[in-house]
Amino acid sequence: MSTVQFIQRPEGRVAYTVDGPADGRLVVLVPGMGDLRSTWRELVGPLVDAGYRVAVTDLRGHGDSDTTFRTHGDIATAADVLALVDALGGGPAVLVGNSMGAASVAYATAERPDAVAALVLTGPLLRNPSSGAAARLLYPLLFARPWGAALWTSYYRGTLNRGRKAPWLEEHIAAIGASMREPAHLAQFRSLTMQLTHAPVTPRLPEIHVPMLAFVGRRDPDYHDPVAEAAWLEEIGARVELLDDVAHYPQHQAPEVVVPAVLDFLAALPAQDR
Repeated sequence: MSTVQFIQRPEGRVAYTVDGPADGRLVVLVPGMGDLRSTWRELVGPLVDAGYRVAVTDLRGHGDSDTTFRTHGDIATAADVLALVDALGGGPAVLVGNSMGAASVAYATAERPDAVAALVLTGPLLRNPSSGAAARLLYPLLFARPWGAALWTSYYRGTLNRGRKAPWLEEHIAAIGASMREPAHLAQFRSLTMQLTHAPVTPRLPEIHVPMLAFVGRRDPDYHDPVAEAAWLEEIGARVELLDDVAHYPQHQAPEVVVPAVLDFLAALPAQDR
């Protein structure tokens, strides 16, 4: 098991692990809201085996990260990712993000194009869902104690993972639940849900000029129309894989598609960007 390390940020420490050769192309993987870095377990090993240096983060207030943060969301996470890239020797790195993690790495690319070689996005939320504002009004109640952790893990298991399911999904959900039953972790998650907006990310997308690969599940509940979302992602420059019987977590619902596609995508980058 990789040793958990920390990068110091102004409001606390963000946890990460790093594996692979020190001289390998840096790949940074970022989970989505309410998730843990182990969501990437299917991708880490193949990347390391292919010679990449792979860093996997927890979000602020999630997993092994500190629970002292006051500021959450895409911009804050983007700054954490860029700080980690710099701490690990600088870019250009490949940034990989799921859900809000995808929005965060997109924003990081617009902010620091010198630091990023390419983007891989799974279940990306690069603009606010139509129901986002209304849902945020309910979050203070939905994710309060004592029911908040159970409600989130139930939603994660059912709605967000409808369709194919990883054989280790229950183990993963148990870890999420154990973390969120700690009051400080649940409070951080609740703060994130109330602060999260992708509005700052969307207008920055035209500033992104690196290769992008995106994976969209046809059963993802965060899209009003997943096919239309995939078409929009193609319009902004991404190559998109549309996956049957997959919802919000292509990285662990369809690793047999995602892993080889990511490896092929990275292998095709220009030599100076590998």
